[in-house]
Amino acid sequence: MSHSVVQRVQEIAGQLAATAEETERAGKLSEESVKLVRQAGVMRMLQPTEFGGYAAHPRDFAEAVMAVSAACGSTGWVCGVGGVHPWEMALMDRRLQQEVWGENPDTWIASPYAPQGIAVPTEGGYVLKGRWSFSSGTDHCDWIFLGALVGDAEGRPTQPITSLHVVLPRADYTIVEDSWDVIGLCGTGSKDIIVDGAFIPDYRTIDSEEVASGTTAADRVGRTETVYRLPFWTMFPLGITAAVIGIAEGALAAHLDYQRGRITAMGTAIRDDPYALYAISEAAAEIAASRTQLLDGISRLYDLAEAGQPIAFENRSVVRRNQVRAAWRAVAAVDEIFARSGGNAVRKHNPLQRFWRDAHVGLQHAIHIPGSIYHSDALTSMGIEPQGALRALI
Repeated sequence: MSHSVVQRVQEIAGQLAATAEETERAGKLSEESVKLVRQAGVMRMLQPTEFGGYAAHPRDFAEAVMAVSAACGSTGWVCGVGGVHPWEMALMDRRLQQEVWGENPDTWIASPYAPQGIAVPTEGGYVLKGRWSFSSGTDHCDWIFLGALVGDAEGRPTQPITSLHVVLPRADYTIVEDSWDVIGLCGTGSKDIIVDGAFIPDYRTIDSEEVASGTTAADRVGRTETVYRLPFWTMFPLGITAAVIGIAEGALAAHLDYQRGRITAMGTAIRDDPYALYAISEAAAEIAASRTQLLDGISRLYDLAEAGQPIAFENRSVVRRNQVRAAWRAVAAVDEIFARSGGNAVRKHNPLQRFWRDAHVGLQHAIHIPGSIYHSDALTSMGIEPQGALRALI
C-alpha cells in the first residue's frame, strides 16, 4: 500500500497540475503549489518524527516526489531537492534542529551543496563568504545548507582540502533576484545565493565526509532510525532522479491525453497509426523500467542498513550507475513520444512541451553526468578500486 503522503499527492494531482503554468510564469513555486505540498506533507517525509516528520522509507519519499513531478515538474523538483534537506538536518546538532523546527515543523530548508564558498575558522566557528548557484525553491525557505571549503585568512582553501556543509538562517544570506532565467524547470526559482562575512557557529556545521559515510553522523547524534544511516550520495541523488522520472511520467500522460483524439494533417487518426502506438508502448515500458530500477536500488541499500550491514562502495556504485541510467532512459523515452506529437505539441498552451523542457533541464544536474560514474562502476565490477575523483558523488 502507498504511503499516506503519496495517497494525498495523488488526490491533489489535478490541483497541482493547475498551478504549473502560474509557477512557470512566476519563476518560482506559486503560493497555491506551496500550500498543496505543505498540506500533503511531502517535505516532512524524511524529517524526524519528534519534529513532526515521518522518518519514512526513502522509497516512499521517491514515490511522493514522482507523483508531484508528474503533475508539475518544477514543484516536484523542489520537493526532490528540498525534501532531502530534513534528512541531513536530522544528522545535525539537536540545538540546530530545535532552531529550525522548534516553532514550525513545516519550515523549509534550501541548498546548494557545491563548495562555492570559503569558511575561515574563527573563535567558536567560521566566517563565510561566497556565491552559490542553483538554490531550488529558495524563496520559500527560511534556512539554507551551503557547501564550503575551509580556508585561510586570505580566502584560499587550506590543504588538505576540508569540505563542510554549513547552515544559515535567512537573515544571513542574500537571494539574487533575476538569477534564474532558463528554458526548463523555470518555476523552481533556483536562484543564486550570496554570503558576505556571515558567522557560522560550529554547531551549525558538519564535515561533508561525515555525512557521506552513512553511519558516522547518525552514531554521533544518536539516530537509530534506518533512513538516517544511509549515505548522502545515495539520498541526495534519489530525490533529483525521482523528479526526472516523475516528469517523464507526466509527459507520457500528457502525450496520451493529446494523442487520444488527434487526427494528423494527412487525415490519419493516431489510434489507427501502428507506428505512433508502438512508440507509446515502448516509451511507457522504458519509463516504467526507470521507476522500477530507481526504487529497487534505494530499497536494496535500505535493506542493508536495516540489517546492520555496511554499505560498501561497490553497493553504492551499482545503485548510482543504475540511477543515472534510469534518468537518461526516461528522458530518451520522452524524446521518442514528443517527436511523434506533431507541430502543435510545441505550442505553449500544450503541457507536453513543458514536461519535455523540464525533463531535459533535470538531466543537466551534475548527479546525472554518466562519465565518471560509469567509469568508476566498471572498474569496481572488475575488482579494481577506483581512486581520487572517480569516487566523487558515489
